[in-house]
Amino acid sequence: MVYVALQVLLCPIYDHQTDLRAKFVGSIEVDESYFGAKRQRGFHGKLKRGRGTLKQPVFGIFERNGRVYTEIVPDCKKTTLQQVILGKVALESVIYSDGWRGYNGLVDVGYSKHFRVNHGANEFARGQCHINGIESFWSFCKRRLAKFNGISKEYFDYHLKETEWRWMREPNELATELWDLIR
Repeated sequence: MVYVALQVLLCPIYDHQTDLRAKFVGSIEVDESYFGAKRQRGFHGKLKRGRGTLKQPVFGIFERNGRVYTEIVPDCKKTTLQQVILGKVALESVIYSDGWRGYNGLVDVGYSKHFRVNHGANEFARGQCHINGIESFWSFCKRRLAKFNGISKEYFDYHLKETEWRWMREPNELATELWDLIR
């Protein structure tokens, strides 16, 4: 019964978010994040943090002062990330990322402006060069999804798109748009 109610609400939101075809233009932040079980105390193995875990990698694109796009990816390798970026970000955009090697070669595929922050050297912002917007979205997303005390893999994409849809919107704006979507 609960899943039927979720499908009634989440399917229109999911369809709306995936149908947005306009490319991101302007100052764009890109980052990857990992979702899954928290590390268990005293268990130092498969549940470690970040890359190299059994957690689900998710790639995000954030248009400063605008919208956000997320996609579940099989891995965070260069070819995977470049494929998503090329499909969603206009070539004239300025891209900001962290130092992850998956972002190497963006200039070679046509993005003439790619700037990085080096989180490993405790650099998180250098003027306009930062990825604080997408990092803020990841924080919002993880706090929101934690309220469900676990989400099945079957519905994770739906919840991710719903969180993407909610990002930076007022409650009355959400209610109005949701009403329009489910009619």
